[in-house]
Amino acid sequence: MEERLQKQLAFALEIDKEKNIFRQTHLTHHGRRENDAEHAWHMAIMAYILKEYANEPVDIGKVMIMSLIHDIVEIDAGDTYAYDQAGIATQKAREDAAKERIYSLLPDDQKNEMIALFDEFEANETAEARFAHAMDNLQPLLLNNSNDGGDWKEHHVHASQVYGRQVKTKMGSETLYAVVDDILQENIKKGNLIKD
Repeated sequence: MEERLQKQLAFALEIDKEKNIFRQTHLTHHGRRENDAEHAWHMAIMAYILKEYANEPVDIGKVMIMSLIHDIVEIDAGDTYAYDQAGIATQKAREDAAKERIYSLLPDDQKNEMIALFDEFEANETAEARFAHAMDNLQPLLLNNSNDGGDWKEHHVHASQVYGRQVKTKMGSETLYAVVDDILQENIKKGNLIKD
C-alpha cells in the first residue's frame, strides 16, 4: 500500500476515537450524553437544511466540513464544557497541540487543508465560520431545550452565560438567533436557567 493511502487510513481510524468523547449535552428526551461525532454529524445536517437562514451567502460544503472536523481535536484535548471557565482558560493550548498531532497523521497537503479549516472556524471571521458557529451553538441548545433544560439546571447555568455564548449564533444567523431568544426566554420563565 502506498504511503499516502496508509496515512489517510491511519487518520480515518484515529478519528473513530471521537465517538468516545462524551459531551455534557444529553440526547433528546433525557437520553444518554451525546458524543462529539454525533454532535458534529448533527451540526453538519442542520447546516445544510438551515442554510437559507445564514446572514450571508455561504459555501455550504465548507460549512459542513468545518462542522464535521471542528471537534476532532477533542480526541486529545477532551471536551471543554461551554461554561467551565477553568477549562476554557487552557482550551486553546490543549487544542493546538491536539490539532498538530492528529492532523499530522494525514499527508501534508491534507494536513494543511484541515488545519486551515479548523483555524478558520476558530477565528470566526468568514461567513462559513460564522454559520458553522451558529450551528455549534444552536445544536446543543435544541437538545437541552428538549430535555426541559436539564443540563443547564444540573450545572446551575445563568441566562447571561447562555446569551453570551449565543452572540456567535446571531453573527451567523439573525433568524436563528430569534428562535434561540424565544427558547431562552421560555427556559428562564420555567426556572431552567438562573435569571441574572
